Amino acid sequence: MQAEVENAVNFAQSSNDGLVFEMEHNPWDINALRVSMQFLLLREQIVKAGSVANTMSPLVRIPANGSERNEWFAKQALDLGAYGILWPRISNSEQAYNAVAACRYPRLPSRSHYEPAGLRGDAPMAAARYWGLPQQEYYKRADVWPLVPEGEILVGLMIEDTEGVNNVEKILKEVPGIGFILIGEGDLSQELGCPREYENPELLRMMDHVLEVGKAHGVAVGHPHMTRENARQIIGQGYRFLMSYPRRDFSALETGRKIFQEL
Repeated sequence: MQAEVENAVNFAQSSNDGLVFEMEHNPWDINALRVSMQFLLLREQIVKAGSVANTMSPLVRIPANGSERNEWFAKQALDLGAYGILWPRISNSEQAYNAVAACRYPRLPSRSHYEPAGLRGDAPMAAARYWGLPQQEYYKRADVWPLVPEGEILVGLMIEDTEGVNNVEKILKEVPGIGFILIGEGDLSQELGCPREYENPELLRMMDHVLEVGKAHGVAVGHPHMTRENARQIIGQGYRFLMSYPRRDFSALETGRKIFQEL
């Protein structure tokens, strides 16, 4: 979803668990992101939930591909209070390591959970305020889950090229701290020569491989195009991070919730 006030207001009133601000293919407008994140906050929801945490978890898909290693995009989004970062086109373990490291503060090698060694700069004021926490409490929670059990930063990696598909098992074996992986079937289908032909057998074979590897390692795998028509199918296959297109009605989400309740 583009970082705009109207979009944020509509999503804040929906029953989604969170949203991804799409800033890879939309302009990187950090001020628009700041304002949009504020409009996600609904006092009524916060009071009912009994927690200062935003009930609509804001994640940000940054512009830089994994090979570019532009950690500053993640740093700026996290410093505003984003709950997680989605990294496009992660193709190997080195890129995955960098993605997780960019979302962590540095620590000495003698401390637990040292790897991946943190790269994030220290400027927690706005993030701590957004989370509704004193700075020292924010520091305790601003680490990546599930690497650090009390961590509340979610790192998502997009697997969207054949190199990433071939390396996904190595990535999940070698790099701790990955919260979920999301299949980028658009880019992957481009590389395979079947752009957006989502029923192409080779594309489906690769998606199945990523899904099975994620299951084997206990890492949630995301499907980027959940609709009312395919919700039952993809939930049955085992996808657990589901993205519906940001329209004004959320019928696909409601269908998915009903199916989960039936499981």
